Amino acid sequence: MLAAKCHGKKDLRIDEVEDRPLLPGEVRVAVAYGGICGSDMHYYHRGAVGDFAVREPLTLGHEISGTVVEFADDVQGLAPGMKAALDPSRPCLVCAYCREGRMNLCINMFFLGSAGRFPHVQGGFAQHLVLRADQIIPVPDDTDLLKLSVAEPLSVGLHAVARAGVLMGKRVLVAGSGPIGLLTARSARLAGAAEIVSTDIEDAPLRVACEQMGAHHAVNVAADPDGLARYEVDGGYFDVAFEASGSPQALESLFRVVRRGGRIVQVGMMPPGTAPVPVNALQAREIDFVGAFRANGEFRHAVDLIVSGEVDVSPILSGTYRLADAVTAFERAGDRKQVVKLHIAIQE
Repeated sequence: MLAAKCHGKKDLRIDEVEDRPLLPGEVRVAVAYGGICGSDMHYYHRGAVGDFAVREPLTLGHEISGTVVEFADDVQGLAPGMKAALDPSRPCLVCAYCREGRMNLCINMFFLGSAGRFPHVQGGFAQHLVLRADQIIPVPDDTDLLKLSVAEPLSVGLHAVARAGVLMGKRVLVAGSGPIGLLTARSARLAGAAEIVSTDIEDAPLRVACEQMGAHHAVNVAADPDGLARYEVDGGYFDVAFEASGSPQALESLFRVVRRGGRIVQVGMMPPGTAPVPVNALQAREIDFVGAFRANGEFRHAVDLIVSGEVDVSPILSGTYRLADAVTAFERAGDRKQVVKLHIAIQE
């Protein structure tokens, strides 16, 4: 089979990879679509995501959907050809964090397309993929597999909202309107936020935020550097702010616009050592500053929302490329004036 492997910075190759035999409890799937995520872009452009550097060829991709090909004899409830959402997380299920119900913090996590452990966990930009049976979520035959591949980033937005606490009637700021920021805004709207303001440095994603993803207002902080100043009065305006851009400057600005006793949720990943936190403001204003990492049980909820049509992810879909053209897709994916999210059609 073929797979898109990152060999280092700016070195993405379509390599031939052997399928391996199935072990008990495993399923082989044919990957249909894979979304190019921000972490994939970091691996491609920098050869690393945060502290996780590529040390061996790494198949990228974790936002995927596909169909069942075959499964081990002990797997029940699946059939060849069945469409499925594919959960990229494989927690151990036995460590203390898993037993506490916080599987995203598992100390022995295998997450697709990640250099966080060595040997690396190979990802989903491959024609075939072997997963544990509980990572397979069957869906109806008429499900759009392209839309379904957005389940993982939607689950990240849902988890960020869960980390924020009750949002019903709250005023919310989402800093950064990339795919995760847009899906976080949509998740906040779903959770009952009364007012949502989205920010970015490009107008195109801000139009998507306001017209199609639930935001009420938008601020282009590049074109209008003082655009958030009006929200600083009277000790801050927002009850909750989500930092979804991975920008240290964006994070710093949130401590001025979140009210006393409010909460900031860090969703975007930043390069190591680049995010100083204004501790005095954190202390004196008693602001809760919490992290949100991947998702924890929200993946199935995201699948249900997409399958039912309750959340329409089509506004963030910007086009598809063949697996053979993956390098072109990665190069274009960074054009935020025209692109929100690009996908690779693995089987075409």
